[in-house]
Amino acid sequence: MARAVGDLLAQFDAELEEEIALEKSWNVAPTDAVPIVLERLVDEAPRRQLHIAKWGLVPSWAKDSKGGARLINARSETLLEKPSFRKAAVARRCAVPADGYYEWKKGEGKNKQPYYVHPGGGHGLVFAGLYEWWKDQSLPDDDPARWLLSMSIITADTPTAESARTRRSASVFDELTALHDRVPLPMDPETIEAWLNPREKDAEGLVDMVRSRAHDAAADWTLDAVGAAVGNVRNNSPELIEPVEGLF
Repeated sequence: MARAVGDLLAQFDAELEEEIALEKSWNVAPTDAVPIVLERLVDEAPRRQLHIAKWGLVPSWAKDSKGGARLINARSETLLEKPSFRKAAVARRCAVPADGYYEWKKGEGKNKQPYYVHPGGGHGLVFAGLYEWWKDQSLPDDDPARWLLSMSIITADTPTAESARTRRSASVFDELTALHDRVPLPMDPETIEAWLNPREKDAEGLVDMVRSRAHDAAADWTLDAVGAAVGNVRNNSPELIEPVEGLF
């Protein structure tokens, strides 16, 4: 995620509730701060806002924030059954912008080849997500750190395996099945509008919509083999996404 706040505000036609600082990163890791876009009703009118959230959802009822690292993803097949996600799916949905993401392919022995998955046109991609506010009861009411905003990215069981049989052409998801059995679900602009709508409460219908449109949203994605340096979160520079000759 290496775009500026102003660029994201323009892309989503969003506003800021308060000033935020966004660090560019080529190696985002769980529990890092990332931008999200959400819509809230203010005086009965929807307001689209850009916020910074911790990657790893902390439910409002959690005793502490430590469990967020285990909830970086929400499985689309079961999230409506999970106490950690079901209320957020109804009322607290967000869009998670990114330039791309990394996935690894395993070879013989311990060999692994990282790939950078990204749109071919150079524009960013947007994942479906959920967010929550968590209140730290140990801090005083006037402490700005008392409220933690966190989020989770929605994933699917690589929907290509079945749907590929009914499509006439292959998609990038068919390549991704060789890398991992889960994929983060992307959204196109029309899907984003429906997903963020705070008046829409049909969570099941929205999740089904995101899943059904994932292939089209990823139509121009491409995979580039990149260097092994991305495997260490301490490495963080534009060189991480430079294509290299793959191991296999």
